[in-house]
Amino acid sequence: MGVVVNLEKNRINKPSLESLTTLVRDDLSDVNKVIALRMDSPVNLITELARHIVAAGGKRLRPMLTLASAKLCNYSTDKRYVPLAACVEFIHTATLLHDDVVDDSSLRRGLSSANAIFGNKASVLVGDFLFSRSFQLMVEDGSLKVLQILSHASSVIAEGEVLQLMTANNTETSEQAYLDVVRSKTAELFAAACRIGAVLAKRPRVEEEALEAFGMNLGLTFQIIDDVLDYSAKTSDFGKHTGTDFRDGKITLPIILAYRRGTDKERSFWRRTLEKQNILDGDFERGYKLLVKHGAIDDSIKRARHFGAVARDALGIFPDSPAKRALIETIDFSMERVH
Repeated sequence: MGVVVNLEKNRINKPSLESLTTLVRDDLSDVNKVIALRMDSPVNLITELARHIVAAGGKRLRPMLTLASAKLCNYSTDKRYVPLAACVEFIHTATLLHDDVVDDSSLRRGLSSANAIFGNKASVLVGDFLFSRSFQLMVEDGSLKVLQILSHASSVIAEGEVLQLMTANNTETSEQAYLDVVRSKTAELFAAACRIGAVLAKRPRVEEEALEAFGMNLGLTFQIIDDVLDYSAKTSDFGKHTGTDFRDGKITLPIILAYRRGTDKERSFWRRTLEKQNILDGDFERGYKLLVKHGAIDDSIKRARHFGAVARDALGIFPDSPAKRALIETIDFSMERVH
């Protein structure tokens, strides 16, 4: 006798960003208005290119974290968090433009990347424009502490780009070097986006640091899972094409673990495909089998779950609230994307 599985129930119970988006929906609408207004320019190419990458989608996760963190800290004096959330998104979008140029990417979220359409020079310069817009928003807010946090994050992100460039196509990259890149390129902006919520609310330093730790570890979780998804995602579910990192020769955690655990013959395969970029038909499938063989995907997920647990613990000092529950579900969503 067959067993009927209630797939709809499983789908409903699966962690999502719904709680977070519901919590900040009205404010996020205001953030989007600021983004549209502030990316406008009398130089038509700037507006056209900026609108292209913004229209490409994205969850607006980082600005939502700023909004939710402010709500967690009961900040309700005014709406300073709206332009600052837009500032966070501008920083993120600028890094995407620069990333795609450095990586020579032709796709972004399943669509043609800005550099593929408008060229590398325009993409770099519009990325610089968006960085400049973000600093204008910081200055207009008037808080030196907010300026310090977000400008520091921008600097660290740039350092992360250079770090990644130094490890590109290098199969000898260590796990620590990989984590240093992820902390700099991804997690630092998550941390800053969350911390400024506590700063706006003038909460004690311990709460600032708790939100920073939450954001940092959520960012690590999110990026490690993202790197796993490059080998295991279904495009229909995530809008993410598998094999992009493999074809670009990116050294991510699953690769590092499989390379360390592999035979000489297997390591030779990774050097040919990732270092020399000599990729043949069937190589991606072979690489995936090696990742599975050596438990590299499962162990990468375990690493991500560790950072997710640290992120959850960081929120422990805050009382229960809709904002806290939404942020915890965001951790679960970030981890469960692989299932």
